[in-house]
Amino acid sequence: MLKKLVLATFVLLLSGPAVSHGQIKMFNEPPFEYYKVSPGDTFWYIAKRYGLDYKKLMQLNPNVEPRNMQVGEVIRLKASASSPSGFEEQVVQLVNQQRAKAGLRPLTHRADVKNVAQKKAEDMINSNYFSHTSPNYGSPFDMLKTFGISYSYAGENIAKGQKTPQEVMNAWMNSSGHRANILKPEYDVIGVGFYHGAWVQMFIKAR
Repeated sequence: MLKKLVLATFVLLLSGPAVSHGQIKMFNEPPFEYYKVSPGDTFWYIAKRYGLDYKKLMQLNPNVEPRNMQVGEVIRLKASASSPSGFEEQVVQLVNQQRAKAGLRPLTHRADVKNVAQKKAEDMINSNYFSHTSPNYGSPFDMLKTFGISYSYAGENIAKGQKTPQEVMNAWMNSSGHRANILKPEYDVIGVGFYHGAWVQMFIKAR
């Protein structure tokens, strides 16, 4: 059963408009490992704010287009920070840790379900909405069927704005509806998508 409770906890840290540069505090070094892109941000400005070399900052984020930085996109400020390209697997690990604590079997991160979750995350950003129902794909159930996924039942968790896998998992686990999906005994497969600050978990019981 689809949980209709939508996680709408938007992270507002460091989200002041970049046009007000004169009013924003500068740091000698990054106090955080990640930064969420705000309107008007550039690698040069972010580097200046945190006392970094902007060329090194670009090297830390090779998949980010310097001339088209997306609002809400997560970038690394420190080399010690893991790449956002691995966020999906980290979410799966955190989910399975929670399931293990509850005495439940781990979920398999299946490539085809992951693809659907990724498409949903991209769709939420590109079509500018935050809902279980996509204007392009319909409900999660419709979307799974469109992509040829067979299941006996399914569910979806979504979130937007959290900067790290741990941050989004904390938010989901603190919401009864989302936690119920994560800890549903019947599920055996998960797909996780992440795109420019949009997070999607799709759960199914495979047939």
